[in-house]
Amino acid sequence: MSDSNVLEKFYKYVDENQDHYIQRLREAVAIPSVSCDASYRKDVFRMGDWLIGIFKKLGIDYNVEDVGTHELDGQTLELPNILLGSYGNDPNKKTILVYGHYDVQPALKEDGWNTDPWELVEDSQGRLFARGSTDDKGPIIGWLNVIEAYQKLGLEFPVNLKICFEGMEESGSEGLDDLIIREAKRYFKDVDCVTISDNYWLGTTKPCLTYGLRGVSYFKLVISGPGRDLHSGVFGGTVHEPMTDLAHLFSKLVRPDGHILIPGIYDDVVELDETERNTYKTISFKHQELHDAIDSDNSIHENELDTLMHRWRHPSLSLHGLEGAFSAPGAKTVIPAKVTGKFSIRTVPHMNPDQVTKLTTDYLEKEFAKLSSKNKMKVECIHAGKPWLSSTDHWNYVAAAKAVEKVFHVKPDLTREGGSIPVTLTFQEALGGKNVLLLPMGRGDDGAHSINEKLDRSNYINGVKLFGTYLQEIAHIKTE
Repeated sequence: MSDSNVLEKFYKYVDENQDHYIQRLREAVAIPSVSCDASYRKDVFRMGDWLIGIFKKLGIDYNVEDVGTHELDGQTLELPNILLGSYGNDPNKKTILVYGHYDVQPALKEDGWNTDPWELVEDSQGRLFARGSTDDKGPIIGWLNVIEAYQKLGLEFPVNLKICFEGMEESGSEGLDDLIIREAKRYFKDVDCVTISDNYWLGTTKPCLTYGLRGVSYFKLVISGPGRDLHSGVFGGTVHEPMTDLAHLFSKLVRPDGHILIPGIYDDVVELDETERNTYKTISFKHQELHDAIDSDNSIHENELDTLMHRWRHPSLSLHGLEGAFSAPGAKTVIPAKVTGKFSIRTVPHMNPDQVTKLTTDYLEKEFAKLSSKNKMKVECIHAGKPWLSSTDHWNYVAAAKAVEKVFHVKPDLTREGGSIPVTLTFQEALGGKNVLLLPMGRGDDGAHSINEKLDRSNYINGVKLFGTYLQEIAHIKTE
């Protein structure tokens, strides 16, 4: 059967089974697999078991990898299992590794969700709202839907597929790097290239292929002083207050226009040349898409070129939150005895995480010393991932671009992204330089990590078609 006939049958089947795929996603998002909260750890394991059930139905050979324990919220917890699956072992076919994660960010209705975040709701525009719908349950289920469609149609699967699904991506992917390195010459030894669907289109109308990501270094800044919380009426003005010190140090990290104030932080950033500048000019992106995604028009930069460069190829520092401070409704006049500030630095080539940690720590220690405070300060980098770049000339990207054109009838934009998926670089390095592709399913306004996260029905269904078409293109593309 010709490729065109295979794809015609495949597309028809996918369209006819939309409701089945959405029900499968509905079951998945109902499991609150939040990896960063100890109280949800059982649900992360439950999500892994749910996936194993699908593996069994589809005849996917799998291993459940126990990667040990870690400390979280003062408890020693078992790390979620890493699921390794294999579908096909024909030596005459290419072997493609697909990676994804089944854990999600926290979500509470009272955070501002319009609906229950753990119940899939479709609105009149075909938007599927639920935590994990686009990040990353929709995409990982998409790959499984492809396998099922080929089976139901009795079609030969075009490649050998390797699967690596983890349950700690939202919490630093603990245990994953060690497993990849350990299995590089065993489970992963026959892999020809890697595909990850854990990112999004740049905007809302045009698909893209992503070849670069920023790294991320996440920090805790702890200020402690009094032995207990104090009454501001009794002790205000007489003691060094941890919150005051923390607020001052936060103000020394970044300007309101996004410029990082840490000395030396920009020294290793690759300089912009004209060749790179020209790559931005053909990308389909308008500020209105950014404004729609954030429900506001408070973008820093005046033009799209500067916005994209500050999102992709320049580092950024973001302040994320506080622990230990009063945050409930009402007026409580407490002086907290200990506060923890959290911030992260998104890094770019050729910034080194160890150097970023040293520069940040040294700078904060010097600024804290200037306060002559009797409080104590501690800076800790919780986790750090390097930035990543891939080659868009590789046959992996060529095949993906052809697949996009067949499904969406448009050439994809080639983009970098501001987010971080540290495992991209781990796969690239541990597997001897094998090409890694980011092949997104969702749109730029999906709201991953935010309230009202969604995945459009059209993106979910066309994403399944895209994945299947990509594998068909991979099967026939020349690799020389």
